[in-house]
Amino acid sequence: MAVRLFHLPGPVRLSAACVLFLGALVSAKAQDDIERKVNDLLSAMTLEEKVGQLNLISHGPPLRWEEISQGKIGALLNFNSAADVARAQALARQSRLKIPPLFGLDILHGFRTQFPIPLGEAAAFSPRLSGVASEWAAREASYLGINWTFAPMADLSRDSRWGRIVEGFGEDPYLGAVLTAARVEGFRKGGLATSAKHFAGYGAPQGGRDYDTTYIPPAEMYDTYLPPFRAAVAAGSVSFMAAFNALNGVPSTANPWLLTEVLRNQWGFDGFVTSDWSGIHELTAHGVAADDAEAARKALLAGVDMDMMGELYVKHLPGEVRAGRVPESAVDEAVRRVLRAKFRLGLFDRPDANPIRSDAEFPSPETRQVAREVARETLVLLQNRNNVLPVAPSVRSIAVIGPLADAARDQLGPHAARGHAQDSVTILQGIRQRAQSAGIAVKYVPACDLFCRTTDQLPAALAAAQEADLVIAAFGEPQDLSGEAASRTRLAPSGKQVEVLEALVATGKPMALVIVAGRPLELGALAQKIPSILMAWYPGTEGGPAVADVLFGDTNPSGKLPLSWPRAVGQLPLYYNRLPTGRPTLHNNRFTLQYLDEAITPLYPFGWGLSYTTFAYKDAAIETPRLNAGDALKVSVTVTNTGARAGQEVVQLYTRDPVASRSRPLRELKAFEKIALEPGQSKRVSFQVPVESLGFHLDDGTYVAEAGAIQVFLGGNAEAEAVGETAIANTIRIPPSQQRASVSATRAQ
Repeated sequence: MAVRLFHLPGPVRLSAACVLFLGALVSAKAQDDIERKVNDLLSAMTLEEKVGQLNLISHGPPLRWEEISQGKIGALLNFNSAADVARAQALARQSRLKIPPLFGLDILHGFRTQFPIPLGEAAAFSPRLSGVASEWAAREASYLGINWTFAPMADLSRDSRWGRIVEGFGEDPYLGAVLTAARVEGFRKGGLATSAKHFAGYGAPQGGRDYDTTYIPPAEMYDTYLPPFRAAVAAGSVSFMAAFNALNGVPSTANPWLLTEVLRNQWGFDGFVTSDWSGIHELTAHGVAADDAEAARKALLAGVDMDMMGELYVKHLPGEVRAGRVPESAVDEAVRRVLRAKFRLGLFDRPDANPIRSDAEFPSPETRQVAREVARETLVLLQNRNNVLPVAPSVRSIAVIGPLADAARDQLGPHAARGHAQDSVTILQGIRQRAQSAGIAVKYVPACDLFCRTTDQLPAALAAAQEADLVIAAFGEPQDLSGEAASRTRLAPSGKQVEVLEALVATGKPMALVIVAGRPLELGALAQKIPSILMAWYPGTEGGPAVADVLFGDTNPSGKLPLSWPRAVGQLPLYYNRLPTGRPTLHNNRFTLQYLDEAITPLYPFGWGLSYTTFAYKDAAIETPRLNAGDALKVSVTVTNTGARAGQEVVQLYTRDPVASRSRPLRELKAFEKIALEPGQSKRVSFQVPVESLGFHLDDGTYVAEAGAIQVFLGGNAEAEAVGETAIANTIRIPPSQQRASVSATRAQ
């Protein structure tokens, strides 16, 4: 269809519907042009050149640079030098078809400037901040010619034994969907295509063991583990990464249900899928392929378009095609997806990277300021008995104790891309800078080594504590104990940290513990003995000033836990949105849901986080007592800052379907809003939740919102107060064929 544009005299405004319609027409024409270019290029390719586009190779061995000019490599990873990127681009232009490569890198929470790790960022409960952090990370990386990131990690996890929980958003599918979309959009704004990972179920391995198998019923996949990935499709993620794990006995890298039926047929995803590192080769270890040729065949036919660091496609697919075991049309479709992404990204028209550029340009003053602002809002005040924090005006001396107070590398966290330790402003430095401005003396004694294996400095630490008005202890989890391949069976503070902290408590001095870690730690009796505890996660390059801002009260803490904090590792997996049981907990009846040696509840619930002020909820109202198809549940509440300080609160809306055809969670987060209030100020907060979001999936993917009551809860964490009920008038059923993800208008980059 041709589109004619007319000059409109005067201040005439097009309606929003008209603008969207015209935009859709222009977008459709652009997509048609891309498809034509893809088909023209594909028709000119040899089989070997096609397979070359499916080959993803890392910098260093086994990269053979000459193969770029031979058209045997379609994408490269772990390039972080502009000179190397420019060299590879020049070689690609020497190839017969001059197809530009993708340059991918794991950029999860920053490139050179490091923002808080993703789990910490999730604690801000702010899609705006998630987008800002991702955009700045992308700006730095794209400055050097990188155009693709293996992020965001959209894996939901309910088990903090799993080290890679640090890379995600926690335990809730709604929070995960909102933040995944924000991260995809932020990366795109900054110049990076995304690869949502790890598809799917990777965050629920047996025993919390990284790489182990997962068993998740299909309905649970649809309801809990897939929503963040579906949000990535809707937000315009260019690619997905298949997970290492086997899902219900079928490895994700050879799982047509995941990669074809759900991702492409049900959601309408037309981007490409890459394997994880050597993931296709690992199909032989999974026991579903006898050799590498069969592994390559199974992965391609299941829907994996690109082979990362396996070289199985280039070695075996041409022979498999010529032997008739793989249709060339299947190879063509995989190549079409890769080429489509490259055209959409504009790679054919982009100038080559400037080889003299360096990441030494960063961190800039601007990125430092943004990193500090983001980090402030991720800090979670877990408890604050006796108002130990913020630092009182009467405090004239502070003893800073603990090796993680001055651990520049460790506060960056794992997967720090090009982050340099020397860029970090440590917690100790942040405290000293702030204390100096207030005339407060600071003495630092680490008390033990980084892993607290020896305590030779404990006497000096205790002496410093005795002389101080306030003790600030910084302990937790060194970077090497978190991230990939860092599963743990014990989550208590490692080494002799507990011994050191117990000794500090025994001095009787007011004390605040700052936890630097990538997951909740098992605090045991320390939670009762230490009055004030602040969860700092791995706060990034500007973590020190951000922590000091909160400790001294220049910033009021507003972070909320994106996961349930266990009392003991034996509670794991632990999550707020569990199903009810026929024997709910009765404390005077042992034959109900409970442990003999520990409470059934978390130490701190999902959504928990204190402030230096207080908030009151009143006049909650459900404005839609009856819901029909197309309606939205409308709920409002007045929130008042009842304290003496300005602060932010995350208002959270939960629902429950108490009677359904299958057991439903006790609570489910359906909406949240972060608001800022001055002392005494009130704000009316309103939510609208589509009725179609109040249901659940069946095993075949059908979505059902059943007629009947829906309970509503409002508050500041998952233990929010009940405010009443609404009712769905008639059952709504949506088959999988009608659940295609709605892709944003900005998808074509």
